[in-house]
Amino acid sequence: MRIFGHSHAWRAVVLACGIAWFGPPTELAAGALDATGSSERAGRSTEPFGLFASTPSGGGVRAKWLGVERKLDDERVQLALCVGDRERCASPAALEFLAIVDNARAREGRARLGEINRAINLAIRPMSDPAQYGALDVWSSPLVTFPRGAGDCEDYAIAKFIALRQAGVSPDDLRIVIMRDTIRDENHAVAAARLDGRWLMLDNRRMAMVDDTHVRNYRPLFSIDQYGPMQYVYEPLRAEQPGRDIAPSVAPNSPVQSGLISPSNYGVDSLDWLSPPQHQ
Repeated sequence: MRIFGHSHAWRAVVLACGIAWFGPPTELAAGALDATGSSERAGRSTEPFGLFASTPSGGGVRAKWLGVERKLDDERVQLALCVGDRERCASPAALEFLAIVDNARAREGRARLGEINRAINLAIRPMSDPAQYGALDVWSSPLVTFPRGAGDCEDYAIAKFIALRQAGVSPDDLRIVIMRDTIRDENHAVAAARLDGRWLMLDNRRMAMVDDTHVRNYRPLFSIDQYGPMQYVYEPLRAEQPGRDIAPSVAPNSPVQSGLISPSNYGVDSLDWLSPPQHQ
């Protein structure tokens, strides 16, 4: 959708300025899932919860995320144009999103993360995909979610992930984490941000941000960063971790033990399990 009717030359100048502020498009481009990036990231243990992860060869999570990235490419243009001339911006959703980013950029550290978490939790009300779209498992980009003012957990997480990046948080310190809630027997998505070496969960279910070491009753299944999805690898819980409901770090490609939570147990190719009302 075209927002402005100005000349191509003016548009190019604005886009150059806007992209410089938002970062290069390749950071969120689908093509960034190359073999080099994947090999460097496979087996790392600096992920949220200290778990190892590897690049999935395919599946529903990767397909859904690539669809979101295509939408983000278009939205980056809209946001860049609005940054260049907000008075002429024809997208109220873009202005609302940029106002949240502006407020966050005026803060530092934990206050910046908390501003994004609070503002987006308040800007979006919980609503299931069937109620909103008449379909299961719809992943929405921020400028689709904001005009509706409603979404489910992955819509909150995606909006926070993008807002944090645009507010100046390094992409290396940002994730979307998809987890299994073992108490409610459902899946849930949150944004995660690393601050001073610690991962904080930005959850639409609460205003307070929780350190990953304090999270209980969730099993992380996938992590999404600037390069794309990664799948967590599990082993049996150790006795020295009483009360923790996540598995410790394990070597990449270790077999999932019988009886443990595995992404394949929850239909990750269809991703129907990510649809509310369970995780609103």
